[in-house]
Amino acid sequence: MGEVYRAKDTRLGREVAVKIVPPAFALDPERLRRFTSEAQAVAALNHPNILAIHDIGSEAGSQYLVMEFLDGESLRERLQAGALSTRKATEYAEQIAKGLAAAHDKGIVHRDLKPENIFVTRDGHVKILDFGLAKLTAAEPKDANETLTRASATQPGVVLGTVGYMSPEQVRGQVADQRSDIFSFGAIFYEMLSGKRAFTGDSSVEVMSAILKEEPPPLTETLRTIPPALDRIVHHCLEKNPAERFQAARDVAFNLASLSDISSTGAGSSTATAATAAAFKNMRAIALVAVSVLLAGAAAMWFLWRQMPKHAPATFERITFGSGSVGAARFTSDGQTIIFDAAWAGGANRLYQWRADAPQ
Repeated sequence: MGEVYRAKDTRLGREVAVKIVPPAFALDPERLRRFTSEAQAVAALNHPNILAIHDIGSEAGSQYLVMEFLDGESLRERLQAGALSTRKATEYAEQIAKGLAAAHDKGIVHRDLKPENIFVTRDGHVKILDFGLAKLTAAEPKDANETLTRASATQPGVVLGTVGYMSPEQVRGQVADQRSDIFSFGAIFYEMLSGKRAFTGDSSVEVMSAILKEEPPPLTETLRTIPPALDRIVHHCLEKNPAERFQAARDVAFNLASLSDISSTGAGSSTATAATAAAFKNMRAIALVAVSVLLAGAAAMWFLWRQMPKHAPATFERITFGSGSVGAARFTSDGQTIIFDAAWAGGANRLYQWRADAPQ
């Protein structure tokens, strides 16, 4: 869309970036409209994760924007060295999601989110750049005669965006709302974590076909340090159907914030990994001590049981007999035999003979 120069704001004594549309391009009404639209879109925002616009003007037939100067590198340059650590990728993703949420709250959709349009400053702050394709979503007019002067002039069926990070609805030339930015965000987040693009192909057509039909491999298949919950967040952003994605960037930021402690233990965070390893080591030591105490107690009980005196098996002898009534009883002449009559258990009287030494 133009050229960017590093400049000095002599009035305020600060460095700025000046974006200029060449005169030949300024003659193109559509390009000039998008340039102005970018200025209006970004100027309406005031967020630490979005590039600030200071001024807009025209000089010698060229339109220009005055923007804050950033010292650092684009996310694309950062990714040239490979995947980011889980902690760093999650930290950047949370900042991007917060910036998108602020834009979406103002009705602004970026529509061209990609690593080239994400800037990382030297102190780790993330800025979203280039709202050149931004579309102001049309709100319902309060009055039937009210004119929506800031609605997009893009016609249905026109494909805008960058191949590889476009949403399925952008590929089809359909209307792209804030959920389209969430899909592009998911593709960027996937690349930050894996170092590989979510959708690839030998040509633009193949890449767009992959966006429409293919699912990127789960991150947990190749990256053991990725928390499954983080993998689910990424793939939830990459749902083909907009209705099945996160419906708001603010929800994405909230979910990432809740996982910040988990992601800090991922790959590339040696401090967190060491702390986690130490915690597991302490837990293992405590468990070993507990098991040792239990085993010692069990051994002591077994030893005491072995030392206890062994007794013969118990025997049982009945000392109660049937109920009944005894009549007359006499000793015989030997002095040891007893003759008596008795009726047992309601039966008839009978004559019985027992020895005197019998239990009965």
